[in-house]
Amino acid sequence: MGPDTSRWRSSDTYDYLDQLVAPDLAWECLRRNAVYQRDFAESTRSPDATERLAATIQRRWGLRFRDRPGARRDRSDRILGARH
Repeated sequence: MGPDTSRWRSSDTYDYLDQLVAPDLAWECLRRNAVYQRDFAESTRSPDATERLAATIQRRWGLRFRDRPGARRDRSDRILGARH
């Protein structure tokens, strides 16, 4: 689904951009970039793709994403275990 371009000439549509700080403005531009959208979509297809594309995304877009949360099986038995 593409963006709604019916009001692209309306300045009211973009007034909020005047209030954004640099990182927010960068995100507004980046999220509309078709190449970024493709890279991000590809990186979320599988854990292997995420790791493989992490360096590309960092180099191309200057972004690093936090690791996804997940259980650490090697220490999960000690998280809430009582000590005797």
